[in-house]
Order: sequence, then structure tokens, then C-alpha cells
Amino acid sequence: MALIDLASWKPKSSEFVFAYRYPQTNLSTNTQLIVYESQEALFFSKGQLMGKFGPGKHTLSTENLPLLRSLFGIPFGGKNPFTAEVWIVNKLMPANLAWNIDRMTIHDPDFDTQLPLTASGQYGLRVVDSERFLINMVGTKDVFTESDMTSQAKGEFTSKSKSAIMKFMIQNHLGFKQISAYIDDLSNYLKKSIAPFWDTYGLEMTKFYVSTVELDTSTQDGRDIRDAIAKQTSMKLTGHTWQQEQAFDLANNTVSQVGNAVGGGQGGLLGSLMALSMMNNMQGSMGGGMIQPQYNQPSFGSNGGGQPTMPQAAPTMSSQAKTIFCSNCSKKRLSTERFCPHCGTEYNPCPRCGADNNKNSKRCVSCGASLTGAQGGGNICTKCGSPIAPGAAFCGVCGSPVAATNPNVCPRCGSSLPPTASFCPTCGFKR
Repeated sequence: MALIDLASWKPKSSEFVFAYRYPQTNLSTNTQLIVYESQEALFFSKGQLMGKFGPGKHTLSTENLPLLRSLFGIPFGGKNPFTAEVWIVNKLMPANLAWNIDRMTIHDPDFDTQLPLTASGQYGLRVVDSERFLINMVGTKDVFTESDMTSQAKGEFTSKSKSAIMKFMIQNHLGFKQISAYIDDLSNYLKKSIAPFWDTYGLEMTKFYVSTVELDTSTQDGRDIRDAIAKQTSMKLTGHTWQQEQAFDLANNTVSQVGNAVGGGQGGLLGSLMALSMMNNMQGSMGGGMIQPQYNQPSFGSNGGGQPTMPQAAPTMSSQAKTIFCSNCSKKRLSTERFCPHCGTEYNPCPRCGADNNKNSKRCVSCGASLTGAQGGGNICTKCGSPIAPGAAFCGVCGSPVAATNPNVCPRCGSSLPPTASFCPTCGFKR
């Protein structure tokens, strides 16, 4: 086997190489060694480090390697052969090593549930102790690349990173919504937590960045949570509730089914009336909390005729002040004010909802209750709003007892009347 007189290494791989073992081990005492910038050469023989060489041109002799004489008995200046491993370590600082955490489950304080998260980023490493790096990290490999580095350290590195991220979020009470605003602080925290891990391998972590912290959508539960968050955001932007959305979807499906049955596309008027009736029924079954307008509106039954039917239960007027709109100038005012402070028009309240109406109105502009009974001097049913004939003990529409039979109850709004009062203190009705 021929003796090697020149040893050097220039990286040619597209992948970053941390360390390279020179393939030939049969050297001579006058072998020339060329070490380029950002490199360091190490000589091992019989498992023992014989010397280190920095950038430059070096001659392998007993002056540079005094251990050669004790190990091999080689006289100075000869061409005597000896065997040794030549390792060249790349001490260039790479800053493009990628890292990622595939899944970590954490209790999110914003959504009050467990969220599966992923994280990714980049970091930079630099070899500061070549001997420790070769012994503890490289081992028996001939070439140690970037992929070797990430795969060998992945298990412990991932465990430490995952623990540090979760600890940072829990200690600072950060949820998935806020963590993006603290990416820089999280990066610094992780760098301090993980740096000691690399020190044991003779490496220095020069940079560490967290690029993303996102939902793990690789599984079905993660995709379901992503869709739920998107739907919640959509409802907040549009101002509707989950119950309303379910009612709208159900109504649309009903209209489509009716339309297909009658051959009229979306079902026309029949489908719309059925959908509206169904939504009103759903509203009543849920306590009126699904679709709640400012005032109770008249609904249209599905039996045709186009006549409005009033809700089964109508609240009586409250004696507490509330904001209403003047029927003359349309400006806001309080229901406790008898005259509008803007235009001076007298308050003409609806006996059911309290909305202000024009003196000539026959029905309330807000809830549709009849106003003819109040203007004609008769009574108004406090339940359905229908006019009651003078002297009647029960409403002719819904059969409810007439409130006027009690002299201490206002026949218009149902409020309690003091025995000596000539006018109702709530609506101004004359006794």
C-alpha cells in the first residue's frame, strides 16, 4: 500500500457536513496536511489523540507529533510509515438546521379544553470542542452530516423542547390565541433551556428561533377543533349564535325539501311560511332565546289567509323606564316621559310592548297590537291585544279574564293603580 504524502478535505456535498474522516490511514512522517479556514484536524492513533491542527499547511513530523516517537519509535526526518485516523471537523456556523415537534397536548385557558399543538423553527450550532464532539456525538461514522445530527439528537431534543414550550405557556397563562404575540420571548426561553443539552457534545447553540405554533390537524380530532374555532370566529363576526345557525340551517333544509316536493324550486310562499312557522315553534320551545327581536312581532300561520296571529303569551308593560323612539321625530326618549323632550309630542304607548304610536294608529308599529280599543274608550286584552267590548268579563278572542274587572288594575297596560289615582301612572290612561 502506497504511503500518503498529502491529506486535505474540501466539502463538496450539498448537505452540511460537520466532520469527515480521511479515508486513508497509511501515512508517512513527512505527510503534508492542509487545513482550510473554519476547519480543525485531529489525529487519533490506537484510540489516543495525538494532536490538533488549525487552518494552514502542516508537516506530520515528531516536532508536530511528539507522540509518534513513543508510539512507533520513528526517527525524525525519515519516511517511516505509521497508521492514524485523520478527522477534519467543520467549525463553520450553520444557521439553517430545522426542528419540529409533531404533537403536544396542552390545556388551553382560552377555550378551556385540551388542544393538540405543533411547533417548528430553526437553530444554529457551532463545534467548540472538536475532541468531545467526535467522541460523544460522531462515534464510528466516517461522515457526520446535518441529517445525522438531527436524527441522533431528535429524541432528547424533542422531549426537552416540548417540555419547555408547555412550561412557558402554563407559567405565563398563554393560550393558543396569544402565543403568536410571544414568539420572540418563547424563542429566548427555549434557547436557555436547551443550550446545556448541546454543551455535553462539544457544541454551542448560537441561534434558536420558533417559527410557528399551530394546531395539529394531522388527526381527525385536530381537524374538528380547527373547524369549531373557525365557526366560533365566524359567529362572533356576524353576531349570531349557534342556536340561530342551527335554526337557519333547519329552515333552509325544510324549504328545499318542500320545494322538491311541490316542484317549485325553493318552495315559494308555501315553503317560506312553513319554515317561518317552524322557526317560531323552535323559538317558543327554547324559551324565546333563539331569535329574540327588540319587540315581539306578529307571526303568520301556515293555514293561509295572510292574517297575522299574535303570540300566545305577551308580557305586560313594565313600570321601569326603557328607551323608546318618538312616533313623531323618531328620536330616542324614555318611556317614563309623558311628552317627547325633542318635539313635545305626547307619549301614546302600546298597551303590550310600550312602543310610541301615532294618535291615529290602529295597530302598534312594533308588535301589531290593536290600538282601536284604547282610542275608543274601550278595554284592551292584556294577553292578545284585541279590543274588548264594554262590560265584557272575558276577551272574545283568547278568552282571558278582563283586567278591568279589577278596579285597581289599568285596563290598558295592566299596571297596579292606586285607589285615589285618576290616571294610570304608567301609560296615562284615564280611569
